[in-house]
Amino acid sequence: MGDKVAPCGRLCSGLKNVKPYLAMVSLQFGYAGMYIITKISLNHGMSHFVLVVYRHAVATVVIAPFALVLERKIRPKMTLPIFLRIMALGFIEPVVDQNLYFLGMKYTSATFASATVNVLPAVTFIMALIFRLETVNIKKIQSLAKVIGTAVTVTGAMVMTLYKGPIVDFMRSRGMGHHDGAATSESADKHWVTGTLMLLASCCCWSSFFILQSFTLKKYPAELSLTALICVMGTVEGAVTTLIFERDMSVWVVGWDSKLVAVVYSGVVCSGIAYYVQGVVIRERGPVFTTSFSPLCMIITAALGSVVLAEKVHLGSIIGSIFIVFGLYTVAWGKSKDQRSPPDRVDDEKVASLHELPVTHIRSIVSSRAAEK
Repeated sequence: MGDKVAPCGRLCSGLKNVKPYLAMVSLQFGYAGMYIITKISLNHGMSHFVLVVYRHAVATVVIAPFALVLERKIRPKMTLPIFLRIMALGFIEPVVDQNLYFLGMKYTSATFASATVNVLPAVTFIMALIFRLETVNIKKIQSLAKVIGTAVTVTGAMVMTLYKGPIVDFMRSRGMGHHDGAATSESADKHWVTGTLMLLASCCCWSSFFILQSFTLKKYPAELSLTALICVMGTVEGAVTTLIFERDMSVWVVGWDSKLVAVVYSGVVCSGIAYYVQGVVIRERGPVFTTSFSPLCMIITAALGSVVLAEKVHLGSIIGSIFIVFGLYTVAWGKSKDQRSPPDRVDDEKVASLHELPVTHIRSIVSSRAAEK
């Protein structure tokens, strides 16, 4: 009987270790779809300010019921410091970051916008070192792997940005799609530098969001509730921002077209589900691990962009992608070794016990409170 239980236990342990990787890879496919759909809606004249507001309104409607039901017994008491942090989270990511990102994407391309996200792990790693969320010990191979992986990832991003090279035509564009893609590229070239600066500023805001979210989860360990509150604040603060910058009320009108698809898809997948999944993974593996998977999104977006949007893929993008994938796996390997190191084993078990499904988490909290009484 014991022989049967042991393999089952090893299998369950293996699946538990793999879950963060599967979650982050799946999110990159979700983000890639959002980039393509959003680019189409922006090309059709949708206001990025309105898109941000509607996106988080949809996310609130989807996530709030689950938060109210599943976390009703474990939701911490709201305090002023926590509320101020949630306000800051709602402003940094939903309002500032996404508006800068969508506007930068509009001025460049979906492929280039997703490529700039590759600097996210490096920026987050530096911020995590400053705020002592990450440690580097040059004598340990896993620390060297994280540093080298980050440097290689940034190198790949720089290659993609600075070196275009000849066009690699995987799928020959033809007819109307190729003409539209050329027209879009010609229009984007006029604001390329401005768009690039906006995208880089967006990445800095996104890294700040991950760091602040990590600190907030320590004081407010309820991922679903925190996600819902961030979406609510993002909706309110985004609406105020939109009313300031968009004086034409007609921009709020959304029909049964690509605009509606962009709102629903980005709201459900990239705000509601993504914020929750990222919160769980951040608490379990840290913000650097979470952002280290972002380069995969660029590769997926480049493939989809060449097919759907007729965007041109250059040799520099392919070479940069190879560097980025190597850097990604190097950082992921270093983080996996961190998780398995003997000094941190006890802490990892404590952290893992806090990241079970909501029902299990509820039972553990109730049991501990009963024991204290």
